[in-house]
Amino acid sequence: MTFVALWDRKNNYFPLVKADNYKDLTDQELLEQFYADHNNEWLGILLQRYTLLLLGVSMKYLKNEEEAKDSVQQIFLKVIQELQKYKVEFFKSWLYMVAKNHCLMKIRERQGKITAEINDKLTTKPEEETDLQAIADNEQTLELMELSLKELNREQQQCVTLFYLHKKSYQEVSAETGYSLLQVKSHIQNGKRNLKILIEKKLSEKMNRK
Repeated sequence: MTFVALWDRKNNYFPLVKADNYKDLTDQELLEQFYADHNNEWLGILLQRYTLLLLGVSMKYLKNEEEAKDSVQQIFLKVIQELQKYKVEFFKSWLYMVAKNHCLMKIRERQGKITAEINDKLTTKPEEETDLQAIADNEQTLELMELSLKELNREQQQCVTLFYLHKKSYQEVSAETGYSLLQVKSHIQNGKRNLKILIEKKLSEKMNRK
């Protein structure tokens, strides 16, 4: 039997099979049936029992409904693949760990993309760079950037803010702050490097708290 999704596009849950006919079977009994004939119908019945649990776990970690729903489907496929390889004794706890690990992997991927975006924005040459607004537009990093800016020393904070966020030229920053052009370039370069380090540190700490 071909395994299909457990909900339709309107987010209405629907039965893959008449699960009520098998409600008296334990998780382990359903697994044994699957191991005996490798019919995915048994997994369909089993996974229906835990669809809402998987959605809840995914929402807890990912904080995004659509991403959580996509993850549930991916977890279904992961479960099918893994159960083809080896036997599981405590299905519910094993399923929870599969879901948790999947979500943590998604979070790492997400944080990796954000870090890569920050690296791209902060490591290009000042002459080629537009500004840090692209990072500020990302709601996931806006707060971190604002906090990190406040941790720079006064000179770096001034120059980085004026140059990147207010789009001032070196000459305009120099005129507004009273620093020489050489000092402005130095404060911007050092501030950009320190800002990158601070944001990456905060992203790492945020991910480790998940």
